[in-house]
Amino acid sequence: MTVIEGSAFIAAPLGGMTLAQLGARVIRFDPIGGGLDYHRWPVTAAGTSLFWAGMNKGKQSIQLDIRKPEGREIITALLSRPGPESGMFLTNFPERGWLAYDELRKLRGDLIYVNVLGDRQGGSALDYTINCAVGFTNATGPVDSDHPTNYLLPAWDNITGQMTATALLAAERYRYRSGQGQLVRIALKDVALATAGHLGNISEVMINKHDRERVGNYLYGAFGRDFVSKDGKRLMIVGLTPKQWSAIQEATETRQQFESLRDLKGLRFDSEGDRFENRQDISAILEPWFGRHEYALIKEKFDQTGVCYGPYRSFREMVAEDPDCSEDNPLFQMVEQPEIGNYLVPSSPIRFTESANLPALKAPILGEHTDQILAEELGFSSAEIGSLHDHNIVA
Repeated sequence: MTVIEGSAFIAAPLGGMTLAQLGARVIRFDPIGGGLDYHRWPVTAAGTSLFWAGMNKGKQSIQLDIRKPEGREIITALLSRPGPESGMFLTNFPERGWLAYDELRKLRGDLIYVNVLGDRQGGSALDYTINCAVGFTNATGPVDSDHPTNYLLPAWDNITGQMTATALLAAERYRYRSGQGQLVRIALKDVALATAGHLGNISEVMINKHDRERVGNYLYGAFGRDFVSKDGKRLMIVGLTPKQWSAIQEATETRQQFESLRDLKGLRFDSEGDRFENRQDISAILEPWFGRHEYALIKEKFDQTGVCYGPYRSFREMVAEDPDCSEDNPLFQMVEQPEIGNYLVPSSPIRFTESANLPALKAPILGEHTDQILAEELGFSSAEIGSLHDHNIVA
């Protein structure tokens, strides 16, 4: 499978990278000097974007001036190449002008064109502007705060990126069975709205006439909360399933206290709802236990009894302490990334048992494969490639 990608920022590049990590050939085109996201933070001391390298692992890069007709012709030639493995386009650029689906399908009738939008009307949107609009920021943050809370993880970009890869694979499957290509649209805001629907946030308002309350670091709908150990280490515990709830009581030796609380208030702690509604009473029993024990002992007891928990870490602490964020995990390998250096790089988290799992892949240097693609894919001669360079059409 060969996918041509024209993209910037997160969702569309992530969709292409997801396919590249599974073995697709993804050719990304950028304007000469790099696009909107080429210098996006975080960057090295020399100004090289770690973000760009992270989002483009395993791709090939061609650098050209799409403002010029000759540059646009190179892209359309790549998109119109014959064969069942070609004719696939993934982009978050506006679907208009020479990039309009109806224009491109004139060159290849069975073109698959996956277009990532901000909203369904084609308006501009980013994860932060959508997240605040669909209710999640109002339900996030401290209980005693009236201010909405943004968060660092670009959730809708990430989910949209994965769904973009799924959309292209589904469209390719449809073309394989029917011979027909199509335009596929996926909007960041629609992904957020659909997720709110899947999680019950929409039906909660419409059926229960109730807006989601802000519960801080508590787990909504069951019991879960952060606690601080005697030596100041913060960790999150979760008692969602009966087994998890039982393990918490066993590890903290509080089963008798919870039975007394249950009998006193007529509760059913085997009910997730009762655990959530009485979360403050539960916390009052557990908090002194955490305050009496240091983290090392807590970890030992939790590991022995099967408590579902996780320590609070910074990114730096995760890299230094977590064996899952190391070469012990087949997900990671140390990769020498040109212009950046040697660091831990993830491969695809999808692990196959029969087909080969690709290793972690480096990202290309901007324009690294320009000459190779022109020669091998489009049959340009050395003289023709040289002329394109001389006229600043490619780089």
